[in-house]
Amino acid sequence: MDAGKDDRSLGELLSDLMRQVTTLVRQEIELARTEISANASRAGRNVASLLVGGAVLYAGVLFLLYAIVLLLATAGLPGWLAALIVGGAVAVAGAFLVMRGRDALQREDLLPKRTIETLKEDAEWASDQTTSTK
Repeated sequence: MDAGKDDRSLGELLSDLMRQVTTLVRQEIELARTEISANASRAGRNVASLLVGGAVLYAGVLFLLYAIVLLLATAGLPGWLAALIVGGAVAVAGAFLVMRGRDALQREDLLPKRTIETLKEDAEWASDQTTSTK
């Protein structure tokens, strides 16, 4: 049998090609699922860290803020003004922390880059296979 010659019919070649393409698509779907799952898991850990850290920080900050309000009130400021000053400062700091956390989440790249690249390669391969069977 000549190694350069393929005695299969066009139908057999197309059937083989479809089987290979089907297998390839299944593998690409599995790769995408794995990659997206890993990216989502990493982002989930970051979100959980933000939430737990924020809750602990919140409890500590409440007591510190109360102490500052009391300090300002005993220094001669009316209680409402002391609370307003402290509340305004805390609101600014909180807004900064929220923006920082949001920016960190936005930098997370959740696109399955390897899958996209291999899909492009697979499309080229399939195109080459269909042109070579003609």
